[in-house]
Formats: sequence, structure tokens, C-alpha cells
Amino acid sequence: MSNADTEYGLSPVPTHARKGFVPLMLVMLGLTFFSASMWTGGALGTGLSYSDFFLAVFIGNLLLGLYTASLGYIGASTGLSTHLLARYSFGVKGSWLPSALLGGTQVGWFGVGVAMFAFPVQKFTGIDAYILIGIAGLAMTATVAFGIKALMVLSTIAVPAIALLGGYSVFLATDSIGGVGELMKLAPAEPIEFNMALAMVVGSFISAGTLTADFVRFGRSPRTAVLITLIAFFIGNSLMFMFGAAGAAVTGESDISEVMVLQGLLIPAIIVLGLNIWTTNDNALYASGLGFANITGFDAKSLSMLNGLIGTLFAMWLYNNFVGWLTFLSAAIPPIGGILIIDYLQNKARYHDFANAQFETVRWSALAAVAIGVAAGHFLPGIVPVNAVLGGAIAFVLLTKLENAVRSNNTQPKEA
Repeated sequence: MSNADTEYGLSPVPTHARKGFVPLMLVMLGLTFFSASMWTGGALGTGLSYSDFFLAVFIGNLLLGLYTASLGYIGASTGLSTHLLARYSFGVKGSWLPSALLGGTQVGWFGVGVAMFAFPVQKFTGIDAYILIGIAGLAMTATVAFGIKALMVLSTIAVPAIALLGGYSVFLATDSIGGVGELMKLAPAEPIEFNMALAMVVGSFISAGTLTADFVRFGRSPRTAVLITLIAFFIGNSLMFMFGAAGAAVTGESDISEVMVLQGLLIPAIIVLGLNIWTTNDNALYASGLGFANITGFDAKSLSMLNGLIGTLFAMWLYNNFVGWLTFLSAAIPPIGGILIIDYLQNKARYHDFANAQFETVRWSALAAVAIGVAAGHFLPGIVPVNAVLGGAIAFVLLTKLENAVRSNNTQPKEA
């Protein structure tokens, strides 16, 4: 069997290739233990009161956890990647849209991660940031050639390390200000609107969250996949926000690297953040390769490595436009996940015989529903990602009924 076959990019994961709870849990925590989430937490820590911060993180990650757990259940039930699932609801060529959008955003996250590793190292060594971005990007890209096994090994090292470092950073922050009581009294100098804060929490991982099936399809049972996903996105991601927020609230710096410099943690931060970002970036490249393989039919690992080079080239721009990137993801990605969930709930039996499934070329109802979901996220009042998911899902239900009615009318015999 070829290396490409071992990742099952174009077929269901068979029973003998399924993984246990612990290795998949580490992979998913390695995905969510991302310094970009700590950075977002820093922005929230300087823009929200203590109580509003925890409320936004709780609600946002609960919504994110429920959304991703639903996709995780589907992935483990069928053994299919996000992009193969999309063939049912979008059609074979219609699935190219979610594959391109999801794959492209993962390349973007990779670039952000490379830059977030390079800048702290630059402060310590004085080496030019562009050189460091190039070295880090190439190194992170090289390891993705080993597939899901490399993700498990890297996560085993990175997850405990980042938990210890983040916890110590929070301890230093609270200790320096006089305890948790004093931390609770801090008021934001430039407050963030609560709805915007929720959009940032959900948007911080809505792209990777929509790709949950790519990883937990290796799970041995749907129930296990749901538990893994809830822990990773609700607990793991929440910890990242808290790690970033505590230091930011005390120092006034939302950039986690700046906070750690002020706390005297630069050297351990370089080591641990490097491992942390490495695991998340390899997850991102792995998922992006599956997406573009669905479009092109080329080897997923080769495409993942090409995507790593592209993400490295654009790393600086992505780093400098991070909040705008989150805002875009908040509305553009969620409708896809909503459509995948709804179509599975309506047609479960079809999803369990992939080898004999008959796919349409394009399902215009799904493509139109994505556009409607994006519009709902942008123009309706409320939480942007939630509006986008519900808008896309509801539109897909209605448009599918209309699509079926038109199809039925066209197939009825006409009177002579």
C-alpha cells in the first residue's frame, strides 16, 4: 500500500486502521492547543471584563464544541473525510467549493502559525524574521510527509508542554498583580462588543472545527469521537484563551509573545510554542492536502507539502491581518458544516455505502445555501458564526425541497 493510501484520502477508513482514544485525543488537543488562540484570548483579555471574558469563552466554545462534535460523530460513523462527506451534499464537482475554501483557510492558518513562531525567536536571537519564517516553514512542512502518525508523536510531546507553560504564565500574571481578586477588578481600556467577542471565539477555530471529521474518522466509535471533540474544542480551546488572557489583562499586551517576553519566559516559550505551533500546522497542512486532493486527484501528501510552501510565502501578511482573517472565517466557513450535518441527518443510510454511492455532479441547492449562510452571518443581528450555520442549514433544507419538487415535476409523464 502506498503512503497516500494509508491516509485514506479518497476512501473510508477501514476498521483495522482505526485508532484508540488516547492518540486521537492528543492529535485533537495538538490541533486546538494553538498559540493563535492564546493571541485571540489576549485580545479578549484586554477588551472584556473578567466576567464577560469567561461568559464569551464558555458560550463560544460550547457552541464550537457542539458543532464540531456533530461533525466528529459523522466522520467516525462513516470513516469519511470532510471532503468525501461533501460529495453527498454538494455533488462531486460541487464539493470542490468547500474543499477549496476549507483547504485554503488551513494554508492561511499555517502561515499565521509560522509567523507566530518566528517573531519570538527573532527577539531572542536577532535573526531576521523572514529567514526564520523560511526555516520554520520548511521544517514544519517536511514532517507532514509522515501523515497521521507524525501528528500523534508531535502532539504527545507538545500537549503536556504547552499546558505547563500556559499554566505557569497564568500563575505569574495573577501573582504579579496580587491574586485572582485583583485580576477580576481590571477594566478594559478599549472594550470589545460582546457579539464581536463571541464571533472571535468561534471564528478562531471554526475553519479547523469544520474539518474535525478529517481526524476523528480514525476513531473506533462515534461516541468516542464525540467525547474527544468536546474535550478538545470546549476544554482545550478554552484553556488557550485563558492562558492568553491572563497575561494580556495584566500587561496590556494582547500579543502572547510580548507577554512572555515581559514575564521572562522567552527561551522556554520558543521551545514549547514551537512544538505547539508545529502540531497545529501539521494538522492544517494534513487537512489542506485532503481538500485539494479531492479537487485534483493528486497525492494528498505532495499537495500538503506544496501548501506548506505557499503558507510560508504569505506568512507575514496573514500575521498582520489576523483579526480580519477571523472575521472572514466567522461567516464563510460555518454554512458548509451546517449543510454537511443536515444532509447526513436526512440521508444517513446513503453515507454507509460509499463504494456504491451515486453522486450528482453539482448540487446547486448546497452552493446557494452557502451563499445564503454567508449573507445571514454578515447581515442578520446576533452572533455571526451561529447565524451563518443556521442560515446555511435552513436554506439547504428549503432549497433541497424545491430542488426535489422541480426534479419530480420534470420526470412526470406529460400528456399527449
